[in-house]
Amino acid sequence: MKLINIGFGSLVSQERLVAIVSPDSAPIKRMVQESRERGMLIDATYGRKTASIFIMDSDHVILSALPPEKFGAKAQSEQAEERE
Repeated sequence: MKLINIGFGSLVSQERLVAIVSPDSAPIKRMVQESRERGMLIDATYGRKTASIFIMDSDHVILSALPPEKFGAKAQSEQAEERE
């Protein structure tokens, strides 16, 4: 099982991850609010501004303070290492 560090010592399973999105659009803000109401929201920002949102296959939504670009670059570097 591969884990992704989403900041401040918090980890999520790469296999369970569906998408990493920016929190700026209205549909994403609605999804976060609906998840909060259902009790499926996990806030891993530790009081900082939300910079990325992880959508999991378990219907959980996870808030992170790290920008989504950071995870894209990390995934690309890991794929390059696997090819070598």
